[in-house]
Amino acid sequence: MGRHGGLLQLLCLVTLGWALVLCQFQPSLRKLQEGEYEVVEEEEEYEDGLEEVEEDVTVVQSGTGGGIGGGGENKKKATPSCPKECTCTNEGAVDCAGVNLADFPSDLSEDTRQLSLQNNQITEVTTDDLARLHQLQTLNLQNNRLTTQGLEDEGFEVLEQLNYLYLANNKLTAAPKHLPPSLVSADFAANQLTKIYPYTFGQKPGLKSVYLHNNKLTDAGLPEDMFNGSSSLEILIMSSNFLRSVPKNLPPALYRLHLKNNKLVKIPSGAFENLSNLWELCLQNNLLSNDGMDNETFSQLRSLEYLDLSNNNLTEVPDNLPRNLVVLHLEKNSIRSITASALIQVRNLEYLLLHNNQLRSRFIEPTAFRGLKKLHTLHMYHNMLERVPRGLPRRAKTLMLLHNRIAEIGRNDLILLYTLTELNLSYNRLTNVAAAP
Repeated sequence: MGRHGGLLQLLCLVTLGWALVLCQFQPSLRKLQEGEYEVVEEEEEYEDGLEEVEEDVTVVQSGTGGGIGGGGENKKKATPSCPKECTCTNEGAVDCAGVNLADFPSDLSEDTRQLSLQNNQITEVTTDDLARLHQLQTLNLQNNRLTTQGLEDEGFEVLEQLNYLYLANNKLTAAPKHLPPSLVSADFAANQLTKIYPYTFGQKPGLKSVYLHNNKLTDAGLPEDMFNGSSSLEILIMSSNFLRSVPKNLPPALYRLHLKNNKLVKIPSGAFENLSNLWELCLQNNLLSNDGMDNETFSQLRSLEYLDLSNNNLTEVPDNLPRNLVVLHLEKNSIRSITASALIQVRNLEYLLLHNNQLRSRFIEPTAFRGLKKLHTLHMYHNMLERVPRGLPRRAKTLMLLHNRIAEIGRNDLILLYTLTELNLSYNRLTNVAAAP
């Protein structure tokens, strides 16, 4: 009993000690377990917190401009919001082209810089639509259903940083009365415009290009000084309208002017006198005659290299053409003669197109082409030439004389054309070619 009793007593002591230890550690274990549970709860709360942050981000994306969270060194910049039909970049470009929008997007970030809305069904743009877009630089609304009634008069004026405005292929009958002074390029082509206002394009010191072709503009629809205060304009495209006279007071910086497919009958005296930078002038498909211009009409165009007067009512080559001309289109007129002085100044001329006129060889002076040492392409087909004209340019490489009335080629007609590589005499009346001695 003594030995067994001692062992039993020792066992009881060990059991009691372990119980005490277990009782001491049980709260810690419970706490650890609770801690694990609490960690799970904290994760759930964190997820809920993420949802709240996402909601905050949505608010930021709608244009608050703020960041995620309440500050501190870890504050991050929010990505701008993007309408669901569109694609956007962090640089402020929003592309909503061709997604069948009927209305101007209302959830655009105020950080938007480029907005593409072309090829949609938008019918109106209000001042409220644009009021928040203070940083907008490019707005493309081409090929929508916009009408003049759908644009508020001063709607675009709130866009103080707007540089590029594209409104081509809509249903506008009058241009906006006010556009922002920051404008660099404006495209109103393929509308139904009949009216331009003084401040549509006036007072725009940085304006470089204006596109107004394929409209219904008349002389009465243009203000007296359409580009007053916009002296930097370089490109003006007004083709395919109903203009009868070249607009007055054109900006001196112009280097490209297109007025083709109008009803022009007159170029007012001095219309081009300040356009010393003009490089390309397109006047084809009008009703211009020699009586509709004076002797100095083109004389001041010192930089002009490309002149197209084709398909008009000219009976003579205009006087005092610019000396730096490289390309001259005179085809499809009623020109009957070329005098000795008509081309004497254009010593840089390389291309001379005189086809589809009423030229006869006997009315082309033998010295008409003298001095044209750079002329290499001469088109005179579809005229009334009865023989190869005399005094053709010696450096000619291409000579097109088809569809005339040439009956024979004389022994010396082509003898001096050393560089000629292409000669077309088809559809004439040739029966005999004189043999060289």
